[in-house]
Amino acid sequence: MSRALIAEFDEPEALVRAVRAALAAGWTCFEAYAPHPVPDAAAAMGLRGNRVGWSSAIFGVLAGISALALTWYLSGVAYPLEVGGRPPVAWPAFLPAAYIVAVLWAALGAMFAMLWFNGLPRLHHPVFDLPGFDRASEDRFFLLLSAEDPLYVGGSAEALLRAQSPLRVEPLA
Repeated sequence: MSRALIAEFDEPEALVRAVRAALAAGWTCFEAYAPHPVPDAAAAMGLRGNRVGWSSAIFGVLAGISALALTWYLSGVAYPLEVGGRPPVAWPAFLPAAYIVAVLWAALGAMFAMLWFNGLPRLHHPVFDLPGFDRASEDRFFLLLSAEDPLYVGGSAEALLRAQSPLRVEPLA
């Protein structure tokens, strides 16, 4: 028995129609692959794109506050030195370093959040062995119906995909 069925389409509108048909049929375990963003398909699938931005902001704010706290502690508590007549805790002097640390950690937070939310690194997926799947990064659109879905019984998955007039439907071993 195959682990999934995958259908190939030549235009994004066909992929959007197939995604909507899968959702209307009650499918919950499926993936769409496209060479460029297809906002209608993402909206139909209920995907949101704001988690990485919020993660980046949280990382940046926490890192900036931590940098300010560390410089305050080091300059005012652990090693208080009077330099140039300024008080030991001259917080305006700490802002450039805190800003740099915040920007660095915001960028790192965005990278880590992107990897986490995308389930990466995924070194191998069975779909990579499908002949012609490399065109998913060029000019083809694919919809994969997973065998993990309760609706994947008999020929219902293949019937659903064939009803969308794909270029081809292939089982994924």
